[in-house]
Amino acid sequence: MRKRRILKQTFRMTGYFLCAVFAALFIVSFIGVRVKVEGHSMENTLWDQDQLMIDKISYQFGLPKRFDIVVFLHMDGSEKQYYIKRIIGLPGEKVYIDRNGSIYINDELLEENYGKETIRDPGTAAVPMILGEEEYFVLGDNRNHSSDSRDPKVGTVKESEIVGKAFCRIYPFSKIGTLYEN
Repeated sequence: MRKRRILKQTFRMTGYFLCAVFAALFIVSFIGVRVKVEGHSMENTLWDQDQLMIDKISYQFGLPKRFDIVVFLHMDGSEKQYYIKRIIGLPGEKVYIDRNGSIYINDELLEENYGKETIRDPGTAAVPMILGEEEYFVLGDNRNHSSDSRDPKVGTVKESEIVGKAFCRIYPFSKIGTLYEN
């Protein structure tokens, strides 16, 4: 009788453990994941070593929007590398950055205040470029210290490369909160 009770409790505990592991794997695989910012390309919005939660599910129900901060996976030579950048240009739009560092979308000046400073090098966007279907133009907020869509090594970002949307900072604790005002 005692052996049977111990065996029953062992099976029950194993079941609870397996459910917890399955739930954790489901959340990390399909809903959200924690990432760490490495580098200074998103200052003054995100800082080196900030830890963020990435929403992996919202883009299953809607498309990325202008000014979303996204994490995307990009092949850097033979290595896969994760980037954290802000979406500036959307599919089908014409993007151009003039010599003064002003950003134009479809020949209209983009009203935004995310850039830390004026862009000194427009890179590939010095010539108007039209984004293809499912292509996004991304910039780091620290525009003069960012490898982003202006750099031919990074280029435009395909929708399929986007892992998710950064929605909140979880570390450092003094800066915990959402990343969006709206």
